[in-house]
Amino acid sequence: MARKPLEGIRVLELGNIVAAPFAGKILSEFGAEVIKVEEPKNGDPLRNWRIMHKDTSVWWYVQARNKKSITLNLRDAEGQEIVKTLIEKVDVVLENFKPGTLEKWGLGFEEMQKINPSIILTRISGYGQTGPYKEKPGFGSVAEAIGGLRYLTGYPDLPPVRVGISLGDMVAGLYAVIGTLMSLRARDVDPEKKGQVVDVALYESVFSLLEGILPEYDLAGHVRERTGSTLPGIAPSNTYECADGKHVVIGGNGDKIFQRLMMAIGREDIALNPKYGSNQGRADDVTFIDATIEEWTKQHPLKEVQRILDEVSVPVGPIYSIKEIVEDEHYNAREMLREVDLPDGSKVLVPGIVPKLSGTPGDIDWNGPSHGEHNEEIYTEFMNFSFEDFKRLKEQGIV
Repeated sequence: MARKPLEGIRVLELGNIVAAPFAGKILSEFGAEVIKVEEPKNGDPLRNWRIMHKDTSVWWYVQARNKKSITLNLRDAEGQEIVKTLIEKVDVVLENFKPGTLEKWGLGFEEMQKINPSIILTRISGYGQTGPYKEKPGFGSVAEAIGGLRYLTGYPDLPPVRVGISLGDMVAGLYAVIGTLMSLRARDVDPEKKGQVVDVALYESVFSLLEGILPEYDLAGHVRERTGSTLPGIAPSNTYECADGKHVVIGGNGDKIFQRLMMAIGREDIALNPKYGSNQGRADDVTFIDATIEEWTKQHPLKEVQRILDEVSVPVGPIYSIKEIVEDEHYNAREMLREVDLPDGSKVLVPGIVPKLSGTPGDIDWNGPSHGEHNEEIYTEFMNFSFEDFKRLKEQGIV
């Protein structure tokens, strides 16, 4: 089997629920050994979120795959000393506690550097490790609001809405992975092999997605508002109803693409009109253009709309639920629907690996571990604790 690109990298994951564990999942898929620390009594709260299977969240099997689970009381002085021993042996510490929490436990970056000068500490928090808001609690939902995304999501005559997933958390998790990989690269080329802190703020991760909204406001005083299913200033790009009541997304905003789209729907007059030869001309008349497209889509069922536009290379696609995703041939051909075994012997579909590397691909080696599944391996084999010490730590509730 091909070597995974992050083999040899060891990550200590101290975070819970979404952002930091999402980052740890990606690192583990590409070969990093991720040791996840969970609270001894109940573990990561994600174990009990949403749809359950045999007392375990099915989301857990995705979020924690390829990780090793150990239990440890980080609030206990001896538990903190054990973490310090682990820090000696890892490349990266990944956490998403409220800023100041690690410092309160004697586990801040300065302390870590004394133990392991090459350590990379990747920190995810609501507002970052500095600034006047740093001590405020932060969730992804709040970050989506203060980061500017919620203001833009929905229709202008209705209150803002959220995307139906933990988008802010997962974008922050992606930035955590990017920052960690850049820091590993910087460390590897540094003669002194010094580590550093990766400071990821949820609200900044969301804010970074806002395209040209800031300079538009600064230079033109323009405040972008909610526009429903359209893409402001870019036309045509919208959702259109079909004859069978289904909806289709069409992106005809390239100049040549727009011409092909108009010819395909029988509007040669619009295709050849110089006014619509550039995006700005189309954006100025977007209501008319969208109405023209929907007049055509309402005459055809969804699959026919797709067929006609696919034949002339116009970006077009249906709005899938998870049911349609599971049935789609392309998802299956790209191995994005992976069937894995659960502990009770049943099988379940989970998302495949992203991105796909041709020479050193990632993979799913095992599903999310049971609570403390790797305690004995890590404590007795990796850390060389005696059986008596391990037994005592369990009896005292430290592990």
